Amino acid sequence: MIDKAQNDNEGRVKVWEMIKDIRIAQMVTKDETGRLYARPMAAAQEKFDNELWFFTEANSPKIKEIENDANVLLSYSEPADQNYVSINGTAKIVTDREKIKELWSEYLRTWFPKGKDDPNIALICVSVEQAEYWDAPNSKFLHAYGYVKAVVTGKQPDAGDNRKVSF
Repeated sequence: MIDKAQNDNEGRVKVWEMIKDIRIAQMVTKDETGRLYARPMAAAQEKFDNELWFFTEANSPKIKEIENDANVLLSYSEPADQNYVSINGTAKIVTDREKIKELWSEYLRTWFPKGKDDPNIALICVSVEQAEYWDAPNSKFLHAYGYVKAVVTGKQPDAGDNRKVSF
């Protein structure tokens, strides 16, 4: 494990590769009393430029939470592949109609039945500052091998790649 975050393009690309197909992230915000709240959010983009975009209702409680404290945490997990990513960033609320139209996808109509012109739609843009990922081996054979190694040697198996990446 690396304690200090590395600032490199390879790490940024790796983070995007790990999260781009994970449909839902948990977004954690803090309310005015300091309590943390997590909710599932679907990212709304096909490419990554150090920002992640999410649709939300403009009157959602998370809007006030972000206005009070823009620091957010995004947590992605893909247990089948043993991929886990945690992202720290700064969120801002965007109500630009052109950006909403640009990112709109018809599947969003499930949550916004009035479509992309619904005045109650807002975007949350998270500027990624740092990410940490865990990319572990996922085969049953490797897990069995790890168990045997731990029993025989008393040592933990190689748990895969764990890195912190600055953006």
